[in-house]
Amino acid sequence: MRSHGLSVMQGDIDSGLADYRDKSFDYLILNQSFQQVKQPDAVLKESLRVGKEVIVSFPNFAYLPARCQMFFRGRTPVTPSLPYKWYNTPNLHFLSISDFTDFCRGEKIHIEKATYTGKGRMIRSFTNLLAEVGIFVLSGGK
Repeated sequence: MRSHGLSVMQGDIDSGLADYRDKSFDYLILNQSFQQVKQPDAVLKESLRVGKEVIVSFPNFAYLPARCQMFFRGRTPVTPSLPYKWYNTPNLHFLSISDFTDFCRGEKIHIEKATYTGKGRMIRSFTNLLAEVGIFVLSGGK
């Protein structure tokens, strides 16, 4: 990315962002990793401190096919967005779109924009049930 004039940093977000000044980046991106960090609340608060906006995407653990696998098969779900078996998953937190929006509301984190996808298309209704992935653009916070 530097060849295009962009400054990109990569590191272990669980170790923190203490080396970065407030609002030192336009965007921080937590792409399909939010459910894998040890302390998602702390990571999100630090990300919002360091970035003007934070883009978060995660698999929706309340997605209908995942629910059906749990209910009818009694098994931990395996879907395109949750491709791991229970014993080798990197996921530490199993959140739904509703869980995340409630969390943001409780922490006074502003959801600037939210997009939901499933089976290669946008999902516009019953998102907690039908969306495989939630993508959020966030700002603010306590």
